Amino acid sequence: MKQIKNIIFDLGGVFLEIHYQKTKDAFTKLGIQDFDALFTQHHANHLFEDLETGKISEPEFYQRFRHDGKVNFTNTEIKHAWNAMLGNFPLERLEWLKTIKNKYNIFLFSNTNQIHYDAFMAIYELNTGNADFNSHFIKAYYSQYLGLRKPYANSFLAILEEQNLLAEETLFIDDTIKNIEAADALGIKTIHLIAPKTVLDLAL
Repeated sequence: MKQIKNIIFDLGGVFLEIHYQKTKDAFTKLGIQDFDALFTQHHANHLFEDLETGKISEPEFYQRFRHDGKVNFTNTEIKHAWNAMLGNFPLERLEWLKTIKNKYNIFLFSNTNQIHYDAFMAIYELNTGNADFNSHFIKAYYSQYLGLRKPYANSFLAILEEQNLLAEETLFIDDTIKNIEAADALGIKTIHLIAPKTVLDLAL
């Protein structure tokens, strides 16, 4: 793409299959009838925002989930339901990524949390036999380590500043419209990747 030197990729829905309905169904089966009020692709309440920005630990998350939801689920039950959304890493997308890194400076920026991080890194190793997904990128940014999450402008600005990137030379690819709109507002070029399209359909 003309003038683009850098690409910041999202993870879920781009390289990792995500099935939000599976997590909703798992919590519904446990007895949570309004999980969409807590977390969806487009919304996270304060508890999940705190988890995704590293403000609370995994044990604190489980305890607060029980307290806020007035439920008695075990840590394992909550963890399994929360991780149910995580799918596989389609290998053809990873092969495509290897070709792109020769053309652009590539980065990752994912809203995630330590529970999911540990789980999808294990999935990546199972899918590929390789333990280091992050090696695909100059740097992989995860919200729980950055302390900031999309769609807040300061999260994007922190990455641009740390890597000395110009917004107009940077492309951001994500499957969530709120994140795309936030990057657009900062002058970052964007591609809203909507299923069934994948990165394999992009002309980069």
